[in-house]
Amino acid sequence: MIQLIGSLSEIGAGTRGSSLGLQAMQLASLSTNPQFFKDQHIEMVREDNAIMYRENPALHGKYIVAIADMYDRISSHVKQVMSAGDTPFLISGDHSNAGGSIAGIHQAFPNKTLGVVWIDAHTDLHSPYTSPSGNVHGMPLATAIADDNLASATNQPSEAVVAAWERMKGPSQRLQTKHLAFVGVRSTEVPEDNLLKKHSIPNHTVASLRKEGVAAIVNHMKIQMQHCDHVYVSFDVDSMDPSVSYGTGTPVEGGLRLEEASDLLQMLASWDKVSCMEFTEINPLLDMKGNAMGEAAFALLDQTVETLADRSHV
Repeated sequence: MIQLIGSLSEIGAGTRGSSLGLQAMQLASLSTNPQFFKDQHIEMVREDNAIMYRENPALHGKYIVAIADMYDRISSHVKQVMSAGDTPFLISGDHSNAGGSIAGIHQAFPNKTLGVVWIDAHTDLHSPYTSPSGNVHGMPLATAIADDNLASATNQPSEAVVAAWERMKGPSQRLQTKHLAFVGVRSTEVPEDNLLKKHSIPNHTVASLRKEGVAAIVNHMKIQMQHCDHVYVSFDVDSMDPSVSYGTGTPVEGGLRLEEASDLLQMLASWDKVSCMEFTEINPLLDMKGNAMGEAAFALLDQTVETLADRSHV
């Protein structure tokens, strides 16, 4: 069974509004498939977005203690769903939530090998020691690979930030870098580039996807992750070109076309190793075309959930 999980924390982002992403897709569904959200029960993870009105953000790790708490709640939901033999599909606010999803998979299957496909304009490999903004949505993969990237450090985070960061990383490394692949990354900073080079992590660019074809790119990742037991696919809508919509916090030119994103997601959803998926960073407050991103994201969600469901019935 596919279990939708709503994890609408947006405190890891530098812009406001990604907590409304699920609602934007629900509104979009009314004109194309109004039955979708009637048929799908959504488990909601408690968020604490109101902390932005109560506390000042910490330097080098904004709201990181609350995000560490969010990791615990997300991981509990994901672990419970996967332990029951079901497939979690997360709709999240900002991308910091993904670290909690990866933690949950690891908790459900601590002795299994995890692979991650990260479809994004950014690598999200910063740490409090390297982040120029302190926004934690740029850090979730660093928690999963447990690499602080101290060789590229430019910051001296406080003890409280470091303690929360250590909580987020957990007691053991959840993801080996040889089982991580990026698709569509085109905006990085020097500390992230250093990690990509250090660990030889592949980035399948939009240009390579168009040259080789989506099927070839997916096949590369299948070969890379052939020894993985579970694969997690995280889809940040900023992987798509702003011509689709500017309704995301950090749009970058030169992204995937909607059709390319659709083909990629369907091929990944049909892969039997994929056992958890996520859509993230849908921000209707930044959209300049009505609810264009909500509509595009829902179209992709509808197709992807159907593909996952069809696979489970085979």
